[in-house]
This record gives sequence, C-alpha cells and structure tokens, in this order.
Amino acid sequence: MKKASTDLLSYIREGREMTQGEKLRLIISLSIPSILAQISATIMFFIDASMVGHLGARASAAIGLVETTGWLLGGLASAANMGFSVQVAHSIGANDFERARRVLRQSMVCCMIWAVSISLIALLISPFLPYWLGGSAEIAHDATLYFAIFAGCGIFFQMEGLAGSMLKCSGNMKIPSALNILMCIMDVAFNYLFIYILKLGVAGAAIGTGMAMLVTATLMLYFLLYRSDILGIFKRREENGKRSEEGGERRENSWQNFRPKRDVVNMAVKIGAPMGVQHMLMGGAQVVSTLIVAPLGTIAIAAHSLGITVESLCYMPGYGIAEAATTLVGQSFGAGKRLLTQSFARMSTALGIGVMTLMGVLMWVFAPELMSVLTPVDDIIRMGTECLRIEAYAEPMFAAAIVCNGIFVGAGDTLKPAIMSLFSMWGVRLTLAALLATAYGLPGVWTAMAIELTFRGLIFLVRLFHGGWMKKLK
Repeated sequence: MKKASTDLLSYIREGREMTQGEKLRLIISLSIPSILAQISATIMFFIDASMVGHLGARASAAIGLVETTGWLLGGLASAANMGFSVQVAHSIGANDFERARRVLRQSMVCCMIWAVSISLIALLISPFLPYWLGGSAEIAHDATLYFAIFAGCGIFFQMEGLAGSMLKCSGNMKIPSALNILMCIMDVAFNYLFIYILKLGVAGAAIGTGMAMLVTATLMLYFLLYRSDILGIFKRREENGKRSEEGGERRENSWQNFRPKRDVVNMAVKIGAPMGVQHMLMGGAQVVSTLIVAPLGTIAIAAHSLGITVESLCYMPGYGIAEAATTLVGQSFGAGKRLLTQSFARMSTALGIGVMTLMGVLMWVFAPELMSVLTPVDDIIRMGTECLRIEAYAEPMFAAAIVCNGIFVGAGDTLKPAIMSLFSMWGVRLTLAALLATAYGLPGVWTAMAIELTFRGLIFLVRLFHGGWMKKLK
C-alpha cells in the first residue's frame, strides 16, 4: 500500500494523468492510516475519560472545565505547524525539494519559540482559569493542576505535531499514524501507572499524557530528520560515494541555515495567522460554551465533556480524510494542476460525508452503551445519550465542514474559511445555545451545536463548488 501510494503521488509531481480509480485509491490509501490514528487517539481519550470518570463526577468535571482551553492551545500549535507544512507540500508538488527542506529547518526554530511562549502564558493563567470559566471551588484545584501540567508539556505537543504534519505533507501517512497509535497505547499505560498505581488522580492523567507525547515527539522527529527520503535533513547519503554531495548537505544543514528568513516566515504568517485567530476565537467560543453549561451543574458539565469524547469517535475519521485531502490538494496545487486539485477536493469531500454519515448512525444506536463505558453515573449516561442522539443528525454536514477545511488549508486558502467558521460559531451556535440552555438545559446546547454544524457544512460546500479557493491557480 505504501509503495502504491508513493508511486501515485509521484504522478502529481511528474504531471502524469490519473484515472478516477487511481485518484480514489490514492485518497483511501492516504486516509486509512490517518483514520486509524485518529480513531486510536479517540479511543485513548475514551479510555482516559473512563479512567478519570471512575474517580467520580467531580474529577470528570474538573477536566471537562478546562478541556476546551486545552483545545485552544492545541489549535494555536496546529496553526503554527500548518503555516510551514503547507509550504512544504507546495514545494514538494513543484519538485523543489531543497526549498522544502529549507522551510522545515526554519519551522523548527519558529515553532519552538512559539510553543515556549504559549506554555508560559498558560502556566501564568492556570490558577485563575477555573474561576474565570465559572467552576466551583470543589473542582478548581484539580482543574488548575491538570491544566498547568498539560501546558507545561506544550513543547512536546508542538514538536510532535510539526513533525507529523511535515511527514504527512510529504505523502508519508504511515509513520505518523503508527506513532500516534503507539502514543495512544503509551498514554493508557502511563495513565494507569500515574492515576491508579501512584494514585495521583487527575494530575496523573495529565502527567501520563505528557509522557506519551514526549516519547512520540522524539520518535516522530527521528523519522522526519533522519529517515525521510525527501525531508531528512540529517539523513546520511551514501549515493555512489559522492563525498562532494555529502559535504554540500553538511553545509546546507549548518546552524546558519536554521535562522528564520523573511519570505518563509511571512508566508507562514499569511497561512497560519488566520488559522491561529480562528482557533483562538473558536476556542474562545468553546470556552463561552463551557460558561453556558457550567451553571447547569456538575452532572451537566460531566455529561457535556464525556459526550464530546464519545462524539469524537464519529468525526475523527473525517479529520483523517481531511489530512489526506490537505496533502493531495497541497501537492496538486504546488504542481499547478487545477483540474486534478478540484477532482481530489470533491472526491475527498464525498468520501468524508459517506463515512461520517455511517458513523452518525452507529452513534445514535449505541449512544447509551458508549456513555456507560465512560461513567457509572446513571444521570450522566441518560443526559449524554440524549445529547449524542441530537448530534448524530449533524454528522454528514460536519464531515463536509471538516474535509473542506482540510482542502482549503492545502491550497493555502485560510482567511475566508476562518471568517466563515467564526461567523457560524459565534453568530449561530452560541446565540442559539444561550437561548436554548435556559429552557432545555444541556440538550438545548447540543441542539444549537447540531444546527450550527449543519449550517457550517452547507456554506463550506458552497465555497468548495464555487471555486474561489483556487483563484491562485491559473
């Protein structure tokens, strides 16, 4: 499968024609490893939530309270990574491997600085965050501890994400996916050690996740820098004993060449800044959503948090397909192939909608069983089941929003999609959630979520078929 996908990817760079069957096979071959990794990550969160959930509703509520802020940090890290990795995809598509490696070297320095800055800010606000979010004193201490430890591991998360994004944009989905699956296994093992054996409770969950991230980031960087055929800047070259080429490679990798340059950084800001602002405001919207849910009580907070964990089983396959779409669209875009770019975009979107529709049906049917795995509390199971069955109806259009966003990112089109997402989240979801929460409680909040996701998917489909995201391709 790896060889087949690698051969088909070379068709893009070489300008060779591809049949519809070959395009579909390439999309699927790149999507499957990523989908498996996304699902394994969801199972990891599922098991984490189950471990914490069996410590009681208070522990689940403590993590659930700061969870959305953690997503915000992850989103900021992802925006920085994509600002550089999209440039790498375009360079590879244009057969400019030297520039791809140059962008990679500069990205490592920029992203390290970014991660340290974000982590320091997060650590400073951690004692105050639970109270800002409307949490009660009974969960504030655990919530602060969990968030502070998570924030301290930000550099591991950043480097793991950067290396993974670079490998994926080069067409290597197998290694990042395998390492992400390994991270899930390690996370469960570390969490069991720190939560139950060492009896660290909520703090143990954060420490276990941080340790898993550290090991995975180290391995991911090794495969990127030393083993990647295209991006391995420290890869030892033994091609016919050409020492002159090896010497050139050493000069290319001097520390001077890791210094960020204006053209690369400016393009990273142009691509990543809208995504960063989007993640900040979308994360802010999630925080506001938490503020809306918090007054509904500990049971509602726990049901909301655990319900989101269950729902991620549905939408993670969509993100896997979106990652494949980013790679394929990015390389096709860099190669200047307009029709091929458009074809990959539409086929990826159709595949994503089909897969997530099926997942939505399964979630509706098995919602009670899935919730019961995470918590033994009957009230949480009942409320979570009701919310999940509301959300199941939005999964097809949620898939459209996820995959289309991956497509737009691959084309470097991030500003308008960010504006569309923010309008949808703040203008539709939060407005409806605030209105419906008072009358219908947590199910009202999830109804607002389902309506907004459907609306966002529809407007993203309009942009996809309108074609404005391809305006830079002649």
